[in-house]
Amino acid sequence: MSQQAEIRRVGIVTKRASREAARVASDLVDWLDRHGIEVAVDRPSGEEGTKVAIYDPSASYDLIVALGGDGTLMSVARARQKEVPILGVNLGSLGFLTEISRTELYPSLTEILAGRFETESRSLFDVTLERAEGEVLSFRALNDVVITKSALARIIDLRIEVDGQLVARYRSDGLIIATPTGSTAYNLSAGGPIAYPSLPVALLTPICPHTLSHRPLVVPDSSLIEITLETRHEEVYLTLDGQEGMALEYSDRVRVRSSPHKAHLVRISGRSFYDSLRSKLRWGS
Repeated sequence: MSQQAEIRRVGIVTKRASREAARVASDLVDWLDRHGIEVAVDRPSGEEGTKVAIYDPSASYDLIVALGGDGTLMSVARARQKEVPILGVNLGSLGFLTEISRTELYPSLTEILAGRFETESRSLFDVTLERAEGEVLSFRALNDVVITKSALARIIDLRIEVDGQLVARYRSDGLIIATPTGSTAYNLSAGGPIAYPSLPVALLTPICPHTLSHRPLVVPDSSLIEITLETRHEEVYLTLDGQEGMALEYSDRVRVRSSPHKAHLVRISGRSFYDSLRSKLRWGS
């Protein structure tokens, strides 16, 4: 839907260890300042460090600009405690989530400050890890939740339940639980389906299943998905969006369900999801 709210405060988040992102952020701070916009940056440098506020994931902003790639945008979406439009600026190569390129930044911001933009809601996963000994840890994911063995571990056994009903016991290298947003990431590489971003579904894709009849499964995103590790003495890991992770132990249980929170991505270029598929996956003109 179109946005008419005035943009008065902008947060800028940059790709870690990227000099280009730091340079773009510095220029962007000056540009926004000239337009009377209050700015907060995740890593001010040089003279800006003395006059620009530090970006706070829990603070209120009218817009967040993520400078880097899909990974930078995902880190913003996971950490946000308040929903706000996020503009992804692609400083890399592929970028399914980032909306614009470096050269499109200032023309796009001019349109945004004038209120001429739309936002697209993307679903998030709320993830709970229940340790066998009782510890409970909570996470959030925009793309996917992945359970996988290490390079040297043998095949692992995973018990999969949906809404309390046993679906299957997978003997495989692991399992991907993806949102529609994450359907074009690891899920796609593992042979899972591509889902239109607004579909209310979750995708379950086994990684190299031992039983060939095990195939990707699409379930309503209102479902509670539970995965229990039933293998002892192997190195197994839980990973969120390819950015956060920890080791799993025998009988640990991972619970995944759709979050009541959404990620709101700014859309201004006019490119459709299908345009992105043709361009990024080289499906032809």
